[in-house]
Amino acid sequence: MTAPDTATRPPSPATPDVEQAEAAIVEHYPRLVRLAYLVLPPTLGRHRRVLTAHSLAQRALPRGRRSGGKAAAGARRGVPGQRVDRRGGAGGTIDRGYAYVRLQVLRSALEAGVPLTFRALPRRSQLPAPLPQVWGLRLFPRSGGAEELALDQWLATLDGPGRAACVLRALERLPEPEVLRVLAAAGVADPEAAVAGSGDPAHDRLFTSPEFDPCVLQARPTDLLRRRRFGRAALAAGAALAVCGVLLALPGGGWGADGAAAPPYTRNAAVEQALDPAKLIRVAPGLWRTSSRTGFSTWPARGDRIDDRELLRRALAVWARPGKSVVASATPGTPPGPPMGPPQLLFAGTVDQAVVVLLYDGLRVVRYAEPRTGTSVAALDFARTDGASAETATGLVLSRVDGNVRYLIAPWASGVGLRDLLKPGEATVPLRLGPDGVTPPVPSPAPTGNCTSWNALSLTGDGSTRLVTDLGELTPARLTSGAPGAERDAAEGGELGDWSRIACLLPSVRSAGVRTVNSWTYAKQQLPEGEGTATWLCTRAETWAGVQDRVQAQFLTPGALLAAQAAKAEGSPACGPREPRVLAGVLWKSKAGQWYTLAAGSAQFASLSASGGAVNGSATGNRLALKVPAGARVELSGKLTDGTKAPALGQ
Repeated sequence: MTAPDTATRPPSPATPDVEQAEAAIVEHYPRLVRLAYLVLPPTLGRHRRVLTAHSLAQRALPRGRRSGGKAAAGARRGVPGQRVDRRGGAGGTIDRGYAYVRLQVLRSALEAGVPLTFRALPRRSQLPAPLPQVWGLRLFPRSGGAEELALDQWLATLDGPGRAACVLRALERLPEPEVLRVLAAAGVADPEAAVAGSGDPAHDRLFTSPEFDPCVLQARPTDLLRRRRFGRAALAAGAALAVCGVLLALPGGGWGADGAAAPPYTRNAAVEQALDPAKLIRVAPGLWRTSSRTGFSTWPARGDRIDDRELLRRALAVWARPGKSVVASATPGTPPGPPMGPPQLLFAGTVDQAVVVLLYDGLRVVRYAEPRTGTSVAALDFARTDGASAETATGLVLSRVDGNVRYLIAPWASGVGLRDLLKPGEATVPLRLGPDGVTPPVPSPAPTGNCTSWNALSLTGDGSTRLVTDLGELTPARLTSGAPGAERDAAEGGELGDWSRIACLLPSVRSAGVRTVNSWTYAKQQLPEGEGTATWLCTRAETWAGVQDRVQAQFLTPGALLAAQAAKAEGSPACGPREPRVLAGVLWKSKAGQWYTLAAGSAQFASLSASGGAVNGSATGNRLALKVPAGARVELSGKLTDGTKAPALGQ
């Protein structure tokens, strides 16, 4: 940018009394700071521009107590005093104090934009301001709209004199001759060029926007990691250690009272209310009988420690500020932040070797667990549960120990039993609940290894029986059967038989935020060479978030105990209410050693076709069987009854 020309600078306005200059600064301080902020180069960054603008306005006082008589008179004759009113605009009575301090601020802002070089000593305005100083925060004006952003970007393309011309015209409302005069007095070498490049006056109203007001500020923390490193180095000195001890001793809590929580970082009234154990929502035990909606919001508070205020305080504090010793987890799509208001207490009590607290904020269920002795470590689990109903708010996992799971069962469940999905013919084993609705330890389905059993809970209540199973999350998944839009709880013999053949495929949807898993027999197919009838199933795991649902097509041959996975997809609408259809295929070898491509679609398919791998064939209807060489790779497609083409699942 062009440096102010001090050699050809016109004489300044008469130096006023220091009291008059101080009165002008105090009266017009926001306008002077805004002027400096807009003229300063944007390369300084908003934080440094804010502090520098305040510093330049505060340093605009004249050095002496009073100006000399003759010198001041001569100066007044050299440059006519700018006529300004008390707002700083043109056309009012002469205010020598304001004209002087405005010129000093403008001159200093222009000098601050001159790059430092080794050829000359730095000027005072080019050095970081000693005052004001802000520690630990970065300050910047409030954000504006698209027009303010565009104006700020355009100002960054101008040099200092160009920005000064814009500000004098738009903010000070000076006519062009006065702008030229003030720029010349400030030391600008070419005021005419600066005015010519100052842009369209149609956008001058934006200069008064809060986007450019460095007196109305927002604050954010500085580089926290860098501050942490400096803090660790400072701990070696005794003085810094004493300061840290004083800070930790301040009233308002500390990590001792909050267990494994991190130190508090804010004092916000709403946050403090949400973390107050006395403000926890507690539902009456019988509310679920009369409420219009049955979900987690109607669960009563249960457990032997629901009145332990210290435990509840630690749970809320760790939820809001989990420290380094907290092991936290969240299901996909679940935000792990603090509660928006006082949450609802579902459970607080001792379970096995841990103390567990379950909380609900309308969107998530949060599980806090700590050892029975000591509070230095803790576990925190988040699970999304928005939209829960009586069908899906059936239970919550309290603990997992040595391969066993304990559940907290919904208050409306009148009977609970254990069923092995791989043995549909066996009766359900009844489970006796504790007084707080807690089950005894139940063997959990193993996520790895041989699939020799798969346990599920059978819940009876409200005239229906539901099956749920543990998929490694806080909420067990509901198991259903039936075509999309007509799902029903898997409780009958035929439905249990289908689940016995596909249950071992459930590990593929563990820890994915699954709400329900539905199995649907969408086709039966006669195998070639008279080898019986195969069954095609589609399994859809829907998540609480409603996205990234997982779909699998399975192929079950006669006499097979377990189905084989034929195709899979993630985030697909297939087998769901939005797209209640599916098409899949497999390579199958007959007993005679002949390989076939077998494919089947749901009832919406009118014809199927296969191509690739030296194979090209089609069939009318929703089933297809073609001889293929061993290892052939075939692409499937189908045509729906309305003539629309549809690909196979996963293609």
